[in-house]
Amino acid sequence: MKLNELGLLVVISGPSGVGKGTIRKALFKIPDNNFVYSVSMTTRKPRENEVDGVDYFFVTRDEFEKRIKNNRFLEYAEFVGEYYGTPLDYIEKNLAQGKEVIIEIEVQGALIVREKMPEAVFIFIVPPSKQALLDRLMNRGTEQGADIQKRIEKAEREYNLAYKYDYIVVNDEVTNAADRIYAIIRAEHAKTERSIHMYYKLMEGNTNGKQKH
Repeated sequence: MKLNELGLLVVISGPSGVGKGTIRKALFKIPDNNFVYSVSMTTRKPRENEVDGVDYFFVTRDEFEKRIKNNRFLEYAEFVGEYYGTPLDYIEKNLAQGKEVIIEIEVQGALIVREKMPEAVFIFIVPPSKQALLDRLMNRGTEQGADIQKRIEKAEREYNLAYKYDYIVVNDEVTNAADRIYAIIRAEHAKTERSIHMYYKLMEGNTNGKQKH
């Protein structure tokens, strides 16, 4: 057993339009990373070119509800008659293999994850300014004026929840933001409260091994 052999669950969160997805993609481009993206599970049908286990885990409604009863989701929600959730099995398997599991999620979902796995690392992404967020939402071209204003107002409410996170990263430039998150992950592995538990387990294993001779 090695120190820090367990991976970290890293939650990247923040208001809509701050660039969570773009940062996550940049993070995965960092050389020699040990990242795994947390694939969500859904009951909706696959769209064209979507791959099971890559884009989503596609399951039946009965299977999804069985997992709910067995408490096998970190978080889940129902939207337009379909379930969406973060399966625990996938996360636990990859963490045990020493992978850094990355979740990209909205604020309310992140707070639910925090209740269930407080040992995870929670990173709140913010834009460099309100105007920068407005520009990004307008440039996406997916919302009209009234919808953009609603998202801005929602973002302002969500900023008040930033204190519930471990870190705040300003998305002034995507590569810089990804580098900051990578530095946070490396620093988290060296924290005493994470390392000391593994240290004692390592020492216990060595002691048990010596007693057998």
